[in-house]
Amino acid sequence: MAPSGYTHTIAYSLELPLPREEVFAFFADAANLQLITPPELDFVIITPLPVEMKQGALIDYRLSLFGIPFSWQTEITEWAPPDRFVDRQLSGPYAEWVHCHEFRDGPGGTTVMTDDVRYRLPLAPLGELVLPLVRTQLERIFTYRRNRVLALLQAPLQRD
Repeated sequence: MAPSGYTHTIAYSLELPLPREEVFAFFADAANLQLITPPELDFVIITPLPVEMKQGALIDYRLSLFGIPFSWQTEITEWAPPDRFVDRQLSGPYAEWVHCHEFRDGPGGTTVMTDDVRYRLPLAPLGELVLPLVRTQLERIFTYRRNRVLALLQAPLQRD
C-alpha cells in the first residue's frame, strides 16, 4: 500500500432545485451514470440493469481513457438513502478510488449534493508523474457531470 502522501482528493458540490429524495433517486439509478459521463469515455455498464442498489452491490463497467479501453468494478460499501452512499473500486485503473456521494437539504427546498473522491494512482511513486494529467481529466469529467446533472434535473422544473 502506498504511503498517504500519494493519496489525493477531489470534491465538488452542486445545489439542485429539487427535494433530496428526488435527487438521491436519480443517483441511485445506476443507468443514469451513463447519462452524466462524457461520451468520449465510451462508458458502458456491463452489469444487467436495473442494478439493485444496496450495500454490497457490485457494478461492472467498461470505458476508454485516452483511447485505452479498460474494465472497472465498484462495490457499494455504504448505502444510506436519502443521505449518502459510497462506492469503492475493486478493480480498475486506480490503486484506490473511494467516491462518497452526500445529499443534504439546502435553502428553500433545494438539495446540496457533494461528491468527495479519495484516490491513489497506480505504481507510486512513479505513477505520480501523471498526476497533473489525471487531475485535469477528473476535473473535466466532474465539470461535464455537473452540467449534465443540472440540465437533466432542472428540465422538469422549467416545463411547469
